[in-house]
Amino acid sequence: MVRSPPEKPARPQPPAARRRGSAGAAARPSKLSAPDAAGGARAAKAAERRAAIIAAALDEFTTRGFAATRLDDVAKRAGVAKGTIYLYFTDKEALFQELVRASLLPTVNRLRAPLPADVSVRQMLESFAEAFLRDVAQTRRGDIVRLIIAEGTRFPSLAEFHYRTVVEPGMAGLRRLIELGVARGEIKSTALAQFPQLVVAPAMLTVIWQALFGRFAPLDMQAMLRTQLDLIFGERT
Repeated sequence: MVRSPPEKPARPQPPAARRRGSAGAAARPSKLSAPDAAGGARAAKAAERRAAIIAAALDEFTTRGFAATRLDDVAKRAGVAKGTIYLYFTDKEALFQELVRASLLPTVNRLRAPLPADVSVRQMLESFAEAFLRDVAQTRRGDIVRLIIAEGTRFPSLAEFHYRTVVEPGMAGLRRLIELGVARGEIKSTALAQFPQLVVAPAMLTVIWQALFGRFAPLDMQAMLRTQLDLIFGERT
């Protein structure tokens, strides 16, 4: 009779290995949660610092102008070291560009949003006008537009950036809405699509007028924009 070779005794496991199992597998993710939480806290802190720098830049640029603004002053106002700014922005111009994006693009993007079938072109433009007054013309963000108008010729790169980032997509969105309004029969003038600047001109005028002449002759901006829409779409009956 052939005997089977004796089975080798199981090798004893070290205490740490014996503790592994379902409980150990469940415990492993918790070991990663602390670094994850720390990473999330660092990201939140970085976002907070970045927002503080942009807010300080808004105050400095609109108070001093682009040429006179120093990153030292932005850092002091933001409560960070000057070197911290360079963690987020390569130079003063890059900081100003981000200020333009953060301050003006959300409003401009309203013109580029898809138009629901049950919303008229006039309603869309009324909504844009209200947002422009609330978020730009009646806030410090309007000073950014005035600053570009005032210093754009001295700093052509700023003017070009503003045009490519804000004006050009805004005009494209307006043109699309005008063409849709013509197709729906809301707008009579087909030539208006060639000059979408005429639609947004009153909004720009409010920014300039309020800065130069608002204390002498305050402008009813909402009434003026409503009048502009009446000229385009006809008076409401």
